[in-house]
Amino acid sequence: MTPHPKRGATRVLLTSVFGPYAQDDEFGSRRINPMELYHNQVTRAQGAFSLRMFHRSWGIMMIQYNISTPCTLLDFPTRETFARELTSGRYDVVGISSIIVNVGKVREMCRMVRELSPDSQIVVGGHVTAIPGVEQMIDADHIVKGDGISWMRRYLGEDENAPIAHPPIISGFGLRVMGIDLGAAGDTAATIIPSAGCPMGCNFCTTSAFFGGKGKYLNFFESGDELFDIMCRAEADLKARSFFIMDENFLLQRKRALDLLKRMQQERKSWAFYIFSSANAIAKFSMEELVELGISWIWLGLESPKSGCSKLNGTDTLKLTAELRRHGIKLLGSTIIGLEHHTPANIGSEIEHAVSHDTDFHQFMLYTPVPGTPLYQQVSEEGRLIDVNLADIHGQWKFNFKHPAISGDESKKFLDWAFERDFERNGPSLYRICRTTFEGWKRYKNHPDRRVRERFEWEVRTLRKYYSALLWAMERRFRNTNRSIGDKVRALRYELEHEFGPFTSLLARLLGPALVWTSIREEKRLAAGKTYEPPTIIERRNWGTA
Repeated sequence: MTPHPKRGATRVLLTSVFGPYAQDDEFGSRRINPMELYHNQVTRAQGAFSLRMFHRSWGIMMIQYNISTPCTLLDFPTRETFARELTSGRYDVVGISSIIVNVGKVREMCRMVRELSPDSQIVVGGHVTAIPGVEQMIDADHIVKGDGISWMRRYLGEDENAPIAHPPIISGFGLRVMGIDLGAAGDTAATIIPSAGCPMGCNFCTTSAFFGGKGKYLNFFESGDELFDIMCRAEADLKARSFFIMDENFLLQRKRALDLLKRMQQERKSWAFYIFSSANAIAKFSMEELVELGISWIWLGLESPKSGCSKLNGTDTLKLTAELRRHGIKLLGSTIIGLEHHTPANIGSEIEHAVSHDTDFHQFMLYTPVPGTPLYQQVSEEGRLIDVNLADIHGQWKFNFKHPAISGDESKKFLDWAFERDFERNGPSLYRICRTTFEGWKRYKNHPDRRVRERFEWEVRTLRKYYSALLWAMERRFRNTNRSIGDKVRALRYELEHEFGPFTSLLARLLGPALVWTSIREEKRLAAGKTYEPPTIIERRNWGTA
């Protein structure tokens, strides 16, 4: 790679792909694949009860924060905003980050750069770079796979070995539940990114493959002390006391986690952590250690026991998940539909097994050979790939390969049924997280460690105020459609009101009827094709040196 000739005089534009994102169009947007993590692949069958929010493009935020060159970040732009920035910014470098399904948008953005800012060098990064032959699909000067921070530093003539600085990142924004836009009223959780990749190396995992594959990952911060300092800054900058830790398997590095706990104990920090972890990594910790560390929420792979995934490592996941919930740890289970051993005869029981974990959330994804993964290479060599539009390879539509026993149309039916069955049997995730949070409160409200008591007191504060009203509305909505769930919701509401007193009961009866109405209105909007899109965000850094 030859460094950019201007080096110190360079201006950089970093951008995500343009919207809209939840409408079928010529550039690859799909209504079924919105720019929403939860509604896209976790709670999407839950209608008005679905959790709605957006998340920023963290990769380009990290790059912008770790270069000294004047840099503009454009997140969720419209085509018009992108064009206006190109013509007014006089950029020497335009960096575009994208996932595979948006390759059509990358192609169009490259065309726009050539037309509107012809002297700019185009750099494309992100998972889109894993597509075989992507160089022929898009008109870019540089294709960057893997770590974009060190690449951009080298390209701009900066010190690629300089310490990594962590930007202040709000985890989610635009929170909406039951037809109510909570906006800034929701909790502010900060995103912390300790590393990239995953050493477990599941054959279908795009993140693991992108950063080196099995046994490899990129550590930005090696020690618990470093993470503690970053969290203290986020606490000060964002007023956050909860942290979404974007590490594919945070608990796998046990020493770093326990060193972080030690610092938290020394400084009496009562923080809550939302993490990803595998079952075998969780097993390295006692429940006491998890609770004292502040583990409040875990995204946990719950693949079929017959899948052979090493991350399960013979764990009794039903026992594990039940025990975690009893300690107030909320769970997002993740299950793959359409593994090689699945058939129309056995997949129903496998879905029932997944649903029986009764996790607070449950993600279902199709077994999908995604470009760049070992699974993609294997299926390609076996001649089983199907010619599918890249915009439809996202795990929420149909197979993009010939499965031994299940057709593409059947894969979609089984996937939809998994979401529907989870919702039918376990109810809204909003109810489930209320239930698990309350379980933790009852167990730990009198804990001898003040930090632990304070965290559960903080987590339960919304139950005291708003959740009784949400439960009141849920109870009414399910009374005639799913009596079993309605009865469970009512029992939990009664218990909350008994624990927290008459004010909680009064709020339920005052606000509950309004939430019934807003949730019905929301379902009518969704049925009429209403979609939600994130707003365009523009951030400039180091422009005083331009």
